[in-house]
Amino acid sequence: MRKWIRRYISSASGIRRLLNWYRPYRGAAIKVTALSKDFTYARVEMRQRWYNSNYVGTHFGGSLYSMVDPMFMLLLMRQLGPEYIVWDKSAHIDFKRPGRGCVYAEFRLTPAQVDDIKKAADQGERVLPEWQVEVMDEHNKVVARVDKTLYVKKKS
Repeated sequence: MRKWIRRYISSASGIRRLLNWYRPYRGAAIKVTALSKDFTYARVEMRQRWYNSNYVGTHFGGSLYSMVDPMFMLLLMRQLGPEYIVWDKSAHIDFKRPGRGCVYAEFRLTPAQVDDIKKAADQGERVLPEWQVEVMDEHNKVVARVDKTLYVKKKS
């Protein structure tokens, strides 16, 4: 891996900057606005633009899902460390109302949740933790609800 990439992925601020330059995020006007140093919290926003709006003038559903897709996996991977395999297993998105303007989602992983996952994985089990995140609009109304399931296992 190139030195400059290694340097950036060693800190939360570097990962946040890389994600904000990541083409799929830039192409959908998605921005990671907060990522805590301990990887327990993240906030992602998406402003509405002509290129991320659909025929009826609301956010594309795929863009709404894209903004939340990698975040729980990223937070958990960074907290567990390289001794664990962490993958996205499944997701379900339930659209509640049309998304217009700036939308956002906030992600939180508590130390207790991470400890429970780690204990189960340390016993050789595959762990399938589930989280729910809501995509909110500027008026704090739910635009979409996303259920995410991850796959976690300790490396042999």
